[in-house]
Amino acid sequence: MASDRLCRDRKENIVILDTNALMMLFEFSIDLESELDRILGSYKFIIPSTVSDELRLLSEKGKGKQKRIAKSAISLSKKYETVQIETNESVDDSILLLAKKTEGIVITNDKELRKRLKNSGLRVIYLRAKKKLEID
Repeated sequence: MASDRLCRDRKENIVILDTNALMMLFEFSIDLESELDRILGSYKFIIPSTVSDELRLLSEKGKGKQKRIAKSAISLSKKYETVQIETNESVDDSILLLAKKTEGIVITNDKELRKRLKNSGLRVIYLRAKKKLEID
């Protein structure tokens, strides 16, 4: 696929994880790093602080499975760089702004966010068939 080759040509791709992406890794048992090696080659993860805040809220106020998955997602997110976002914007807005600023690729399955990112000319990675990641 041409888009795969374009991603591999860059020295290091910035990959932005949203709340949905971090949680889907535990819901569907996806090997994130293997999938991104296949799609992108070289990459660096960043997590907006707004996503960390949202995960913390879900781990405290969520119910049952959602609460457990949010706690697991928080543990995983500690492996990656968190970027402080100073904004009164929504989590999605902060992800969109960060993606524009860094020319990053966002991993999300959130349909509305995917649409907004694509309309802004940004690349999106999403879960396909509950088992593999694909780039748009």
